[in-house]
Amino acid sequence: MRLQWKSAVAMGTVVIATGWAGSAHAQALNCADLTSHDFGIDDLVIASAVAEPVGEEAPVAHCLIRGHVGERTGIDGQTYKVSFELRLPDDWNGRFVHQFNGGNDGSVVPAMGNIFTSDPADTALARNYAVVSSDAGHDGGANPEAGLAGGARFGFDPEARSDYGYAAVIKLNPVATELVEAYYGEGIAYSYGVGGSNGGRHALVQATRSPDAFDGILAAYPGFNLPKAAIQHAWDVQSFKPITGDVRTAFSQEDLTLVADAVLAACDGLDGLEDGIIADYPACQDAFDVTRLTCDVEGANACLVPAQVEALQRIHAGPTNSAGEPLYSDWAWDRGIASGDWRFWKLESGIPPWDGMPLIATMGAASLAQIFSNPPVEIEGTPAALEQYLLDFDFDTDISVNATDVTFAESPMEFMTPTDVDNPELAGFRDAGGKMIVFHGISDPVFSALDTIDWYEKLDANNGGNAEDFALLYPIPGMTHGTGGPAADKFDAFTELVEWVENGEQPTHLVATATPDNPYVPELIGVTRKLCPYPAIARYQGGDEASHESFACE
Repeated sequence: MRLQWKSAVAMGTVVIATGWAGSAHAQALNCADLTSHDFGIDDLVIASAVAEPVGEEAPVAHCLIRGHVGERTGIDGQTYKVSFELRLPDDWNGRFVHQFNGGNDGSVVPAMGNIFTSDPADTALARNYAVVSSDAGHDGGANPEAGLAGGARFGFDPEARSDYGYAAVIKLNPVATELVEAYYGEGIAYSYGVGGSNGGRHALVQATRSPDAFDGILAAYPGFNLPKAAIQHAWDVQSFKPITGDVRTAFSQEDLTLVADAVLAACDGLDGLEDGIIADYPACQDAFDVTRLTCDVEGANACLVPAQVEALQRIHAGPTNSAGEPLYSDWAWDRGIASGDWRFWKLESGIPPWDGMPLIATMGAASLAQIFSNPPVEIEGTPAALEQYLLDFDFDTDISVNATDVTFAESPMEFMTPTDVDNPELAGFRDAGGKMIVFHGISDPVFSALDTIDWYEKLDANNGGNAEDFALLYPIPGMTHGTGGPAADKFDAFTELVEWVENGEQPTHLVATATPDNPYVPELIGVTRKLCPYPAIARYQGGDEASHESFACE
């Protein structure tokens, strides 16, 4: 893990105290001259290099480089390349962040370096890290004629699939680090890989495919089992559709609030304090019984009709084939089911071009058909066609996440998941001295937190019960897909990761509060809570109910 430069750091060549403060590093090259350099990299094109002053879109003065590597023509006749931008702060702190982006990628998200502190202004770039971001090897806007399916059309090219899954990072990371080191005339002291959702998946994949590339990895709500999670989309739509004949009206907001309130009533006190946070989420799975909400008579109020109860039971149990074999994961009951994020993903988006259909029935359907099926299935990009694809999906005959053929020699599970996903050990990353923090919201409607917990339990078992020596998992009660939901959803795992990597200070817990605009738990804004590494639970010990110090990880 950049050992050649760590020795230089130890000898005093680079002197920096923390991940965001320290001595400034003078540039060895001029930003404006970078377009005339080839850096000895054959397929590198630097399209522009501009000095960016501090401004609305620039928290610090920096050099902004835009370019691409690996341009080629795919088997579908499309042009592919790994487009990127690299931001190099004038007052560089000697560190580097590879920003892994989310969704289907397909665009170069500004390389600000989201470090998931719930503060848009607090980024890796603002802390003077060099940051790179890419489109993962394809242009998501290249096929506008395909409508809502266009962003997943790259799935018809096998190399574009592998780039999306893992290879774009492998192609770009050494190029980016070479540019950083050439620009400043010295080595990178520490490198970090950071991402959420599909970006969290990128992070876990690289921990197995490039185990010595990153000293620290922050994987937020990772979709590491993404092809299997996409199967859940069809399962959900088929579960919701029969209730009213329209997925969007299967549950009213009042219905979901009823469920959330019932979960809270059954589980809130299990951690010793009724405060709106269900910290003891494992015990809650046995304590809550959704069938108790079933209406006794037709037309009754404050209850769910049997079809609604059955649908919720079905989606929480997870998809299976006709033999009852699980195809993904089960899901946790939590009060975040009443959040806007849960509704947006699973029931109703409110977005007119999508006909208000949820994200799983639009973008999710296109991904399942064209990226996570082998061979890919071309699909019309209208909301109606995308929904129909999910409604027609056969859980016995249409599952092809492990399939290969002559053209598509890698299965979706092979190019999308960590190489040891079924039996995780992270031996290479562990032995290289890497450190990892993973966090995941219990109410995430996209990727099951229980699947991530199962992954971590296997990782721990394969490391003799000592996975915590290099990898920590923080389940976040109430949090949905990213910041949001009835949760203490504002915390700084990145700083804890940096302290662990650079100073050997392993975090024992995270200190969290509610984001200032959290509409679900306004009573927790300004109140602190303790987030504990799995399998510990934050239990109230008595004392000040507004302080995390009144809780212990047990």
